[in-house]
Amino acid sequence: MASLTVENYVKTIALIAARGATGRTAVATGELAQALSVSPGTVTGMLKTLSEANLATYTPYEGARLTDAGQRLAMKVIRRHRLLELFLVRTLKMPWDEVHEEAEHLEHAVSERLVDRIDNFLGNPAVDPHGDPIPRADGSLTEPGGAPLKLLARGQRFRVVRVVDQDPAFLRYLSECGLDLHASGELAENRPEAGALVIRLGTQDRTVALGHDAAAKVLVVPEAETKSGGGRT
Repeated sequence: MASLTVENYVKTIALIAARGATGRTAVATGELAQALSVSPGTVTGMLKTLSEANLATYTPYEGARLTDAGQRLAMKVIRRHRLLELFLVRTLKMPWDEVHEEAEHLEHAVSERLVDRIDNFLGNPAVDPHGDPIPRADGSLTEPGGAPLKLLARGQRFRVVRVVDQDPAFLRYLSECGLDLHASGELAENRPEAGALVIRLGTQDRTVALGHDAAAKVLVVPEAETKSGGGRT
């Protein structure tokens, strides 16, 4: 079984790489160091260990890429993490801004057998409480649709399908705004020159102003598309 440190590294490399155009972009040492809150020298040493274990390849001045074995391990860890988050929300009714940290601790302790049972218990869900896709048992993963809220046109109705920043304070802020997962609304104003937009939530008259930086982290689909595409688990 891989160590906690190894699992954290391959998971972080996979998550950062997934932001790239191909999904397997090389991850720079500095970016990895920042994400893991360690020094670049520590990262370089660990990447050598991952290379020796055939979990990653590292090229100086370019970055690290996971091997097929490293990608499989990363998907297992991400699967555990996201299923645990959903389990905590559904069974213990924990708010979505608290489950990430708890899952960080639990993901290294649960067995694959228990994870599979949790998956079955939850009905084989497609996404976690933040809308992030849950890898299947075979390691495959399908990225859900959705575009940043800030790109919508005025008057467009939408539904929230994913939040890509799981900082607790940010999630609490979205909840206060009424922008939880699956919340629906209409873009009332979009002012790129001011870096802000205004949304009208649901059928209410309530409006909420949101900065473009925050709105870029909230992914939505047109409401008509949501209705025709069916609900999510």
